[in-house]
Amino acid sequence: MVIQISNKAARRIFLAKQGLSASPSRALSKPDLLQTIHDLGFVQIDSISTVERAHNQILFSRNQTFRREHLRQLLEDDRALFEHWTHDASIIPSAFYPYWKHRFRRREATMRIRWAKWHGEGFDRAFDETYAKIADGGAILAREVKQADHKSGGWWEWHPSKTALEFLWHTGKLAISARQNFQKVYDLSERVIPGDHLNEEVSHADFVDWACSSALSRLGFATHGEIAAFWDLVSPDEAKDWVSSNRSALDEVEIQCTGGAKSRASFAFAGLSPDPDDWPEPPARIRVLSPFDPLLRDRNRAERLFGFRYRIEVFVPEAKREFGYYVFPLLEGDRMIGRIDMKADRKAGVLNVARLWLEPKIRASAGRLARLDAELGRVARFAGVGEIVYADGWNAD
Repeated sequence: MVIQISNKAARRIFLAKQGLSASPSRALSKPDLLQTIHDLGFVQIDSISTVERAHNQILFSRNQTFRREHLRQLLEDDRALFEHWTHDASIIPSAFYPYWKHRFRRREATMRIRWAKWHGEGFDRAFDETYAKIADGGAILAREVKQADHKSGGWWEWHPSKTALEFLWHTGKLAISARQNFQKVYDLSERVIPGDHLNEEVSHADFVDWACSSALSRLGFATHGEIAAFWDLVSPDEAKDWVSSNRSALDEVEIQCTGGAKSRASFAFAGLSPDPDDWPEPPARIRVLSPFDPLLRDRNRAERLFGFRYRIEVFVPEAKREFGYYVFPLLEGDRMIGRIDMKADRKAGVLNVARLWLEPKIRASAGRLARLDAELGRVARFAGVGEIVYADGWNAD
Protein backbone atom coordinates (compact mmCIF):
# COMPACT_ATOMS: atom_id res chain seq x y z
CA MET A 1 0.00 0.00 0.00
CA VAL A 2 1.25 3.47 -0.92
CA ILE A 3 0.99 5.93 1.98
CA GLN A 4 -0.29 9.39 1.10
CA ILE A 5 1.53 12.33 2.69
CA SER A 6 -0.11 15.74 2.40
CA ASN A 7 1.88 18.80 1.45
CA LYS A 8 1.45 20.21 4.95
CA ALA A 9 2.79 17.02 6.52
CA ALA A 10 5.64 16.79 4.00
CA ARG A 11 6.78 20.34 4.76
CA ARG A 12 6.65 19.72 8.51
CA ILE A 13 8.58 16.47 8.20
CA PHE A 14 11.30 18.01 6.08
CA LEU A 15 11.62 21.14 8.24
CA ALA A 16 11.92 18.99 11.36
CA LYS A 17 14.57 16.81 9.73
CA GLN A 18 16.45 19.96 8.69
CA GLY A 19 16.54 21.40 12.21
CA LEU A 20 14.15 24.26 11.47
CA SER A 21 11.26 23.28 13.74
CA ALA A 22 12.89 23.85 17.12
CA SER A 23 13.04 27.24 18.79
CA PRO A 24 15.88 29.29 17.27
CA SER A 25 16.49 31.04 20.60
CA ARG A 26 17.14 28.00 22.79
CA ALA A 27 20.58 27.85 24.41
CA LEU A 28 23.10 26.04 22.20
CA SER A 29 26.19 24.59 23.87
CA LYS A 30 29.22 23.33 21.99
CA PRO A 31 28.06 19.68 22.30
CA ASP A 32 24.63 20.82 21.09
CA LEU A 33 26.27 22.43 18.06
CA LEU A 34 28.07 19.20 17.22
CA GLN A 35 24.79 17.31 17.53
CA THR A 36 23.07 19.83 15.26
CA ILE A 37 25.68 19.32 12.55
CA HIS A 38 25.49 15.55 13.03
CA ASP A 39 21.70 15.67 12.62
CA LEU A 40 21.98 17.81 9.48
CA GLY A 41 24.76 15.57 8.16
CA PHE A 42 26.93 18.38 6.85
CA VAL A 43 27.05 22.17 6.55
CA GLN A 44 28.14 23.66 3.25
CA ILE A 45 31.06 26.10 3.16
CA ASP A 46 31.23 29.03 0.78
CA SER A 47 33.63 31.95 0.53
CA ILE A 48 31.02 34.64 -0.23
CA SER A 49 30.28 36.79 2.83
CA THR A 50 27.78 39.32 1.52
CA VAL A 51 26.25 39.26 4.99
CA GLU A 52 27.89 36.22 6.62
CA ARG A 53 29.64 33.11 5.35
CA ALA A 54 27.26 30.31 4.42
CA HIS A 55 28.20 27.81 7.14
CA ASN A 56 27.77 30.40 9.89
CA GLN A 57 24.45 31.60 8.53
CA ILE A 58 23.11 28.07 8.09
CA LEU A 59 23.78 27.37 11.75
CA PHE A 60 22.57 30.79 12.93
CA SER A 61 19.24 30.37 11.13
CA ARG A 62 18.64 27.24 13.20
CA ASN A 63 19.83 28.66 16.49
CA GLN A 64 20.60 32.29 17.08
CA THR A 65 22.71 31.59 20.15
CA PHE A 66 25.23 29.87 17.84
CA ARG A 67 28.83 30.91 18.53
CA ARG A 68 31.42 30.91 15.76
CA GLU A 69 34.15 30.12 18.26
CA HIS A 70 32.46 26.85 19.17
CA LEU A 71 32.53 25.84 15.51
CA ARG A 72 36.21 26.76 15.24
CA GLN A 73 37.01 24.72 18.35
CA LEU A 74 35.13 21.68 17.07
CA LEU A 75 37.06 21.89 13.80
CA GLU A 76 40.55 22.91 14.86
CA ASP A 77 40.93 21.95 18.53
CA ASP A 78 38.60 19.05 19.26
CA ARG A 79 38.83 17.60 15.73
CA ALA A 80 35.20 16.50 16.06
CA LEU A 81 34.54 17.90 12.59
CA PHE A 82 36.50 17.87 9.34
CA GLU A 83 36.23 19.60 5.99
CA HIS A 84 35.66 17.68 2.83
CA TRP A 85 33.36 17.22 -0.13
CA THR A 86 29.72 16.21 -0.36
CA HIS A 87 28.07 17.84 -3.37
CA ASP A 88 30.34 20.77 -2.47
CA ALA A 89 32.88 21.73 0.18
CA SER A 90 31.33 21.03 3.58
CA ILE A 91 31.89 20.65 7.30
CA ILE A 92 31.26 17.01 8.28
CA PRO A 93 31.36 15.11 11.60
CA SER A 94 34.67 13.26 11.98
CA ALA A 95 32.70 10.17 13.01
CA PHE A 96 31.73 9.88 9.32
CA TYR A 97 35.34 9.85 8.12
CA PRO A 98 35.53 6.03 7.67
CA TYR A 99 32.80 6.28 5.03
CA TRP A 100 34.64 9.07 3.22
CA LYS A 101 37.58 6.71 2.78
CA HIS A 102 35.47 4.93 0.16
CA ARG A 103 34.97 8.27 -1.58
CA PHE A 104 38.73 8.87 -1.52
CA ARG A 105 39.40 5.60 -3.31
CA ARG A 106 36.74 6.26 -5.92
CA ARG A 107 37.97 9.80 -6.48
CA GLU A 108 41.58 8.75 -6.92
CA ALA A 109 40.67 6.26 -9.62
CA THR A 110 38.79 8.86 -11.67
CA MET A 111 40.89 11.95 -10.91
CA ARG A 112 44.10 10.54 -12.30
CA ILE A 113 42.40 9.92 -15.64
CA ARG A 114 40.54 13.24 -15.81
CA TRP A 115 43.32 15.41 -14.45
CA ALA A 116 45.83 13.90 -16.89
CA LYS A 117 43.56 15.19 -19.67
CA TRP A 118 43.28 18.63 -18.07
CA HIS A 119 46.89 19.10 -17.02
CA GLY A 120 48.75 16.80 -19.42
CA GLU A 121 50.90 13.76 -18.86
CA GLY A 122 53.25 14.04 -15.92
CA PHE A 123 50.88 16.38 -14.06
CA ASP A 124 51.42 14.27 -10.92
CA ARG A 125 55.18 14.75 -10.70
CA ALA A 126 54.79 17.17 -7.79
CA PHE A 127 52.59 14.87 -5.70
CA ASP A 128 55.31 13.03 -3.78
CA GLU A 129 57.40 16.19 -3.43
CA THR A 130 54.49 18.19 -2.02
CA TYR A 131 53.51 15.40 0.36
CA ALA A 132 57.09 15.08 1.61
CA LYS A 133 57.33 18.85 2.11
CA ILE A 134 54.30 18.78 4.41
CA ALA A 135 55.38 15.59 6.17
CA ASP A 136 58.76 17.15 7.00
CA GLY A 137 57.83 20.80 7.44
CA GLY A 138 54.32 20.69 8.82
CA ALA A 139 51.03 22.30 7.81
CA ILE A 140 51.12 24.65 4.84
CA LEU A 141 49.01 27.18 2.94
CA ALA A 142 48.52 26.78 -0.80
CA ARG A 143 50.32 30.06 -1.50
CA GLU A 144 53.40 28.79 0.33
CA VAL A 145 54.01 26.07 -2.24
CA LYS A 146 53.15 28.10 -5.33
CA GLN A 147 55.87 28.24 -7.97
CA ALA A 148 56.81 31.87 -8.38
CA ASP A 149 57.35 31.61 -12.12
CA HIS A 150 54.09 29.85 -12.94
CA LYS A 151 51.29 31.76 -14.63
CA SER A 152 48.27 32.28 -12.41
CA GLY A 153 44.93 31.46 -13.96
CA GLY A 154 41.92 29.16 -13.74
CA TRP A 155 41.91 25.59 -12.49
CA TRP A 156 43.26 24.41 -15.86
CA GLU A 157 46.40 26.51 -15.21
CA TRP A 158 46.98 25.43 -11.62
CA HIS A 159 50.64 25.25 -10.79
CA PRO A 160 51.82 21.69 -10.02
CA SER A 161 51.89 22.15 -6.26
CA LYS A 162 48.34 23.52 -6.17
CA THR A 163 47.27 20.53 -8.22
CA ALA A 164 49.09 18.27 -5.78
CA LEU A 165 47.43 19.83 -2.73
CA GLU A 166 43.95 19.45 -4.17
CA PHE A 167 44.59 15.91 -5.38
CA LEU A 168 46.06 14.82 -2.06
CA TRP A 169 43.15 16.41 -0.18
CA HIS A 170 40.44 14.94 -2.43
CA THR A 171 41.98 11.48 -2.07
CA GLY A 172 42.43 11.63 1.70
CA LYS A 173 46.19 11.92 2.03
CA LEU A 174 45.89 15.47 3.31
CA ALA A 175 43.26 17.17 5.44
CA ILE A 176 42.44 20.77 6.23
CA SER A 177 43.80 21.51 9.67
CA ALA A 178 42.62 25.15 9.90
CA ARG A 179 41.83 28.24 7.87
CA GLN A 180 43.67 31.55 7.85
CA ASN A 181 41.57 34.39 6.43
CA PHE A 182 39.48 31.61 4.96
CA GLN A 183 42.48 30.09 3.14
CA LYS A 184 42.95 26.36 3.65
CA VAL A 185 45.83 25.12 5.78
CA TYR A 186 46.78 21.60 4.68
CA ASP A 187 48.38 18.91 6.81
CA LEU A 188 48.75 15.13 6.78
CA SER A 189 45.45 13.45 7.53
CA GLU A 190 46.96 11.47 10.40
CA ARG A 191 47.80 14.77 12.13
CA VAL A 192 44.24 16.09 11.73
CA ILE A 193 41.73 13.23 11.85
CA PRO A 194 41.38 11.44 15.24
CA GLY A 195 43.03 8.05 15.11
CA ASP A 196 39.92 6.00 15.89
CA HIS A 197 38.13 7.49 12.87
CA LEU A 198 41.23 7.58 10.67
CA ASN A 199 41.96 3.88 11.16
CA GLU A 200 38.44 2.48 11.14
CA GLU A 201 37.49 0.48 8.06
CA VAL A 202 33.99 -0.36 6.86
CA SER A 203 33.08 -2.83 4.14
CA HIS A 204 31.70 -1.67 0.82
CA ALA A 205 28.28 -3.11 1.70
CA ASP A 206 28.24 -1.28 5.04
CA PHE A 207 29.37 1.92 3.31
CA VAL A 208 26.47 1.81 0.83
CA ASP A 209 24.00 0.89 3.57
CA TRP A 210 25.14 3.80 5.75
CA ALA A 211 25.19 6.30 2.89
CA CYS A 212 21.63 5.43 1.88
CA SER A 213 20.04 4.91 5.29
CA SER A 214 21.60 8.02 6.81
CA ALA A 215 20.49 10.08 3.82
CA LEU A 216 16.90 8.84 4.00
CA SER A 217 16.71 9.45 7.74
CA ARG A 218 17.77 13.08 7.20
CA LEU A 219 15.41 13.62 4.28
CA GLY A 220 12.41 11.92 5.84
CA PHE A 221 11.21 10.70 2.45
CA ALA A 222 13.01 10.52 -0.88
CA THR A 223 13.35 8.95 -4.29
CA HIS A 224 16.39 6.76 -4.84
CA GLY A 225 17.92 9.63 -6.83
CA GLU A 226 17.47 12.00 -3.90
CA ILE A 227 19.00 9.42 -1.58
CA ALA A 228 22.09 9.19 -3.79
CA ALA A 229 22.38 12.96 -4.18
CA PHE A 230 22.23 13.76 -0.47
CA TRP A 231 25.85 12.90 0.33
CA ASP A 232 26.99 12.40 -3.27
CA LEU A 233 28.78 9.28 -2.08
CA VAL A 234 26.93 6.57 -3.99
CA SER A 235 25.47 6.32 -7.47
CA PRO A 236 21.73 6.39 -8.24
CA ASP A 237 21.97 2.73 -9.23
CA GLU A 238 23.52 1.84 -5.87
CA ALA A 239 20.74 3.73 -4.10
CA LYS A 240 18.11 2.00 -6.25
CA ASP A 241 19.58 -1.40 -5.39
CA TRP A 242 19.63 -0.43 -1.70
CA VAL A 243 15.95 0.47 -1.80
CA SER A 244 15.14 -2.84 -3.50
CA SER A 245 17.14 -4.78 -0.91
CA ASN A 246 15.48 -3.02 2.03
CA ARG A 247 11.86 -2.94 0.94
CA SER A 248 10.76 -4.79 4.09
CA ALA A 249 11.99 -1.84 6.18
CA LEU A 250 10.58 0.84 3.89
CA ASP A 251 7.17 2.19 2.99
CA GLU A 252 6.35 3.55 -0.43
CA VAL A 253 4.92 7.04 -0.04
CA GLU A 254 3.32 9.56 -2.35
CA ILE A 255 3.95 13.21 -1.56
CA GLN A 256 1.45 15.92 -2.34
CA CYS A 257 3.29 18.82 -3.96
CA THR A 258 2.18 22.43 -3.97
CA GLY A 259 -0.83 22.90 -6.19
CA GLY A 260 -2.05 19.38 -5.44
CA ALA A 261 0.19 17.48 -7.86
CA LYS A 262 1.63 14.14 -6.76
CA SER A 263 5.35 13.44 -6.64
CA ARG A 264 7.12 10.50 -8.09
CA ALA A 265 7.20 7.38 -5.96
CA SER A 266 9.25 7.99 -2.85
CA PHE A 267 10.27 5.90 0.11
CA ALA A 268 10.43 6.39 3.86
CA PHE A 269 11.39 4.21 6.77
CA ALA A 270 8.38 2.23 7.97
CA GLY A 271 6.44 4.04 10.66
CA LEU A 272 6.94 7.59 9.40
CA SER A 273 3.74 9.33 10.43
CA PRO A 274 1.77 11.06 7.66
CA ASP A 275 -0.21 13.04 10.25
CA PRO A 276 1.02 16.67 10.29
CA ASP A 277 -0.04 16.98 13.94
CA ASP A 278 2.59 14.36 14.84
CA TRP A 279 5.28 16.76 13.65
CA PRO A 280 6.22 20.03 15.35
CA GLU A 281 4.82 23.27 14.04
CA PRO A 282 7.80 25.43 13.04
CA PRO A 283 8.27 28.78 14.79
CA ALA A 284 6.13 31.50 13.24
CA ARG A 285 8.95 34.03 13.15
CA ILE A 286 10.62 34.95 9.87
CA ARG A 287 14.10 33.59 9.29
CA VAL A 288 16.66 34.57 6.68
CA LEU A 289 18.25 31.50 5.10
CA SER A 290 21.57 31.19 3.37
CA PRO A 291 21.39 30.61 -0.40
CA PHE A 292 23.29 27.39 0.43
CA ASP A 293 20.88 26.23 3.13
CA PRO A 294 20.33 22.45 3.02
CA LEU A 295 16.57 23.04 2.98
CA LEU A 296 17.01 24.44 -0.53
CA ARG A 297 20.05 22.51 -1.78
CA ASP A 298 17.84 20.31 -3.94
CA ARG A 299 16.11 23.12 -5.84
CA ASN A 300 13.57 20.82 -7.48
CA ARG A 301 12.55 19.25 -4.18
CA ALA A 302 12.17 22.69 -2.60
CA GLU A 303 9.99 23.81 -5.49
CA ARG A 304 7.77 20.75 -5.21
CA LEU A 305 7.33 21.07 -1.44
CA PHE A 306 7.22 24.83 -0.98
CA GLY A 307 6.30 26.15 -4.42
CA PHE A 308 9.45 28.23 -4.20
CA ARG A 309 11.73 28.50 -7.21
CA TYR A 310 15.18 29.62 -6.15
CA ARG A 311 18.41 30.00 -8.12
CA ILE A 312 21.69 31.69 -7.20
CA GLU A 313 22.48 34.41 -9.73
CA VAL A 314 26.08 35.15 -8.75
CA PHE A 315 27.35 34.00 -12.14
CA VAL A 316 24.47 35.49 -14.13
CA PRO A 317 25.28 38.79 -15.90
CA GLU A 318 23.64 41.65 -14.01
CA ALA A 319 21.34 42.61 -16.89
CA LYS A 320 19.97 39.07 -17.02
CA ARG A 321 19.35 38.57 -13.29
CA GLU A 322 15.77 38.03 -12.25
CA PHE A 323 16.42 39.18 -8.70
CA GLY A 324 19.99 39.97 -7.60
CA TYR A 325 23.61 38.93 -7.14
CA TYR A 326 23.15 37.14 -3.81
CA VAL A 327 19.53 37.07 -2.67
CA PHE A 328 18.51 35.48 0.63
CA PRO A 329 15.43 33.21 0.92
CA LEU A 330 12.89 34.00 3.64
CA LEU A 331 11.19 31.30 5.74
CA GLU A 332 8.10 32.06 7.83
CA GLY A 333 6.69 29.14 9.77
CA ASP A 334 6.47 26.32 7.24
CA ARG A 335 6.32 28.56 4.14
CA MET A 336 8.91 30.17 1.93
CA ILE A 337 7.53 33.70 1.66
CA GLY A 338 10.07 35.54 -0.48
CA ARG A 339 13.62 36.72 -0.86
CA ILE A 340 15.63 39.75 0.08
CA ASP A 341 18.66 41.52 -1.41
CA MET A 342 20.94 42.91 1.28
CA LYS A 343 24.59 43.41 2.12
CA ALA A 344 26.56 44.11 5.28
CA ASP A 345 28.82 47.16 5.10
CA ARG A 346 31.08 46.52 8.06
CA LYS A 347 33.11 49.68 7.62
CA ALA A 348 29.96 51.80 7.87
CA GLY A 349 28.41 49.48 10.44
CA VAL A 350 25.15 49.01 8.52
CA LEU A 351 23.08 46.33 6.87
CA ASN A 352 21.95 47.75 3.54
CA VAL A 353 18.62 46.33 2.38
CA ALA A 354 18.15 46.93 -1.34
CA ARG A 355 14.97 45.05 -2.21
CA LEU A 356 12.32 42.67 -0.94
CA TRP A 357 10.35 40.32 -3.18
CA LEU A 358 7.41 38.48 -1.61
CA GLU A 359 5.91 35.38 -3.17
CA PRO A 360 2.49 35.58 -4.87
CA LYS A 361 -0.37 35.75 -2.34
CA ILE A 362 2.01 36.82 0.45
CA ARG A 363 0.98 40.24 1.72
CA ALA A 364 3.38 42.89 2.98
CA SER A 365 1.25 43.41 6.07
CA ALA A 366 2.42 45.63 8.91
CA GLY A 367 2.81 42.60 11.18
CA ARG A 368 4.86 40.68 8.62
CA LEU A 369 7.14 43.65 7.94
CA ALA A 370 7.63 44.12 11.69
CA ARG A 371 8.64 40.46 12.03
CA LEU A 372 11.02 40.86 9.10
CA ASP A 373 12.54 43.99 10.64
CA ALA A 374 13.08 42.12 13.92
CA GLU A 375 14.81 39.26 12.12
CA LEU A 376 17.00 41.63 10.12
CA GLY A 377 18.01 43.22 13.41
CA ARG A 378 19.14 39.83 14.69
CA VAL A 379 21.00 39.15 11.44
CA ALA A 380 22.67 42.57 11.57
CA ARG A 381 23.94 41.97 15.11
CA PHE A 382 25.25 38.56 14.10
CA ALA A 383 27.03 40.12 11.12
CA GLY A 384 28.62 42.70 13.41
CA VAL A 385 26.75 45.77 12.18
CA GLY A 386 24.48 47.97 14.26
CA GLU A 387 21.99 49.60 11.92
CA ILE A 388 19.61 48.61 9.12
CA VAL A 389 19.35 50.98 6.17
CA TYR A 390 16.43 50.42 3.80
CA ALA A 391 16.82 51.70 0.23
CA ASP A 392 14.09 53.81 -1.28
CA GLY A 393 11.47 51.53 -2.79
CA TRP A 394 12.92 48.45 -1.10
CA ASN A 395 9.41 47.06 -0.61
CA ALA A 396 8.05 47.98 -4.02
CA ASP A 397 5.59 45.56 -5.61
